[in-house]
Amino acid sequence: MASLSVPPVLTSPRDDAMHLYRAFKGFGCDTAAVINILAHRDATQRALIAQEYRTIYSEDINDRLASELSGDVKRAVLLWMPDPAAKDATIVRKALTGDVIDLKAATEVICSRTSPQLQLLKQIYHARFHAHVEHDIEYQATGDLQKLLLAYVSTVRYDGPEVDRARVEHDAKSLFKAGEKKLGTDEKTFIRIFAESSRAHLAAVASAYHSMYGNSLKKAIKSETSGNFEFALLTILQCAENPGKYFAKVLHEAMKGMGTDDSTLIRVIVTRAEMDMLYIKAEYEKKYGKSLNDAVHSETSSHYRTFLLSLLGATRR
Repeated sequence: MASLSVPPVLTSPRDDAMHLYRAFKGFGCDTAAVINILAHRDATQRALIAQEYRTIYSEDINDRLASELSGDVKRAVLLWMPDPAAKDATIVRKALTGDVIDLKAATEVICSRTSPQLQLLKQIYHARFHAHVEHDIEYQATGDLQKLLLAYVSTVRYDGPEVDRARVEHDAKSLFKAGEKKLGTDEKTFIRIFAESSRAHLAAVASAYHSMYGNSLKKAIKSETSGNFEFALLTILQCAENPGKYFAKVLHEAMKGMGTDDSTLIRVIVTRAEMDMLYIKAEYEKKYGKSLNDAVHSETSSHYRTFLLSLLGATRR
């Protein structure tokens, strides 16, 4: 469930656009006012605000936001503005073609999305950037990671809850033979099964694997693979079993130790706030004994903190 908090009675998109324009005018931007509006509007409402803003002021609101805001709050707000699929396409495009190539970020987004989400991502990617995501993956990734990402983004997987028990056991045996039983690893088998399996099927395979061989599939992946290929397989597996738990761990890793990985913090909170953030928050508190809101509050400051906490449902306009 989404954590986004939308007021029960909304002002019109036209009024929101006018309030934002007033927040931009004068000496310095009224960032608090901008956050108070945009952090409490869903994707449809944000699109209508952008449309009204362009109609009234003949200006792209994203261009104005980019010029008025700065730092982490600028990055977070600009990523927040598009709908969920466009967010994903934007992240992957920047990760694969930006000044700094971030294969891990691209891998996380691709491998944590469902098949329908990926099909939509591909369409928007092509429409918005006039490029095929497969071509950018092929250009930047290599080896087994490249093969897995291409297979995963291209395969249309069944997304329902039903599983075939015979196929589950067959795939568990195949993965055992391809990994722990074999001297060396048959990566092709891992790629095929992980790319073709629904989330329900892969979760059932992991359960069967543990029952049949007394070891977790997760540990087998860690011992048999490495690098970004290992990260991709683990992301697919953990999101098949419990995406909320997976993203809770990603957020915890981003905030532990010295300094905060703000890129990851922004990416996860902004992309999951309209999807399943309430589940992520529950898993975070269960695993780490501290609320996600409190963790974010302690690791951020100023308008950046206010914006992220608003997306987490900590405040309501």
